[in-house]
Amino acid sequence: MRARNKRSEPPFVAGVGINALDTIIRLPRFPAPDSKLEIISADPMPGGQVASAMVACRRWGLRARYIGKIGDDPAGRRQIAEMKRERLDARWIVAQGRRSQFSFILVDESSGERTVLWNRDPAIALRPHNLKRACIRGAAALLVDGHDTAAATQAARWAKAEAIPVVGDFDNRYSGVEALLEFVDYPITSEDFPERLTGERDLLKSLPMIHAQFKCRLTAATLGREGVLAWDGERFLQFPAFRVKTIDTTGAGDIFHGAFVYGLAHGWPIENILEFSCAAAALNCQAPGARGGIASLSKINALRRGGDRLPLPFADAQLREAARAALSPPEAAS
Repeated sequence: MRARNKRSEPPFVAGVGINALDTIIRLPRFPAPDSKLEIISADPMPGGQVASAMVACRRWGLRARYIGKIGDDPAGRRQIAEMKRERLDARWIVAQGRRSQFSFILVDESSGERTVLWNRDPAIALRPHNLKRACIRGAAALLVDGHDTAAATQAARWAKAEAIPVVGDFDNRYSGVEALLEFVDYPITSEDFPERLTGERDLLKSLPMIHAQFKCRLTAATLGREGVLAWDGERFLQFPAFRVKTIDTTGAGDIFHGAFVYGLAHGWPIENILEFSCAAAALNCQAPGARGGIASLSKINALRRGGDRLPLPFADAQLREAARAALSPPEAAS
């Protein structure tokens, strides 16, 4: 009887990375320099890349654990309360006398596009000694981000040793990110990260470069309104973004990564995972805040079935040619 109950439990996933308290400032338009502009609203909301992704996984029915660091301030207490409200297993490291990460996010009401202004006390950076291997043991997937790279590398190394697939959320070339990438199976980056890492502007070249250097299972870049582009070592995969009424793009990437982890934990084909992730990210843009628009599984799948899709950035012939070039030996390519 116990074995049957255990098998019926939903998959368990873990995330190691940042959290933040975001103040979402809605504006009628972005301000010009040396001007004054009346705001529409200013609302503090919980956010952070990995924290928001784990909240999404929990809302979709997974057993989720988040490991992160906060200060002993009202923002930190708000993070603790939010995770309790979400019934998410959060393992907090508290830096005494320090301020939690916070940000001010300016949202253009006309387009939903946002600009992030943030601050983070170095004392609330996760360190390898803050982590316990037991916290990720048994996970179906681990999500890390590229901020506190030494701690993320430790967690990813443990995961690799236990055959736990590691998903990485990378938006900037932080110090030590190359060492972290050695243990990441699925780096899913911002559009700009591959160029920052490789020096190559063309995604059709930089994604295979990253894939080959770090021996990934899949390497992808999210492209906002152009969806996602991925390279699996043999072919390019692209999936379009969905057309929705955009209120705020804050957290779209976070929810994309949470959706990717969800699909991976369930063993879905990669095509299904990428499409599901695009739909989940799009729906999150329909409400303010990083977690404001996390949609139900039924709404995500309804969008997948009948939603209007935006144009793809690359033609099929272009992707086939780029794949041939990526698979050609260097001497043949030259």
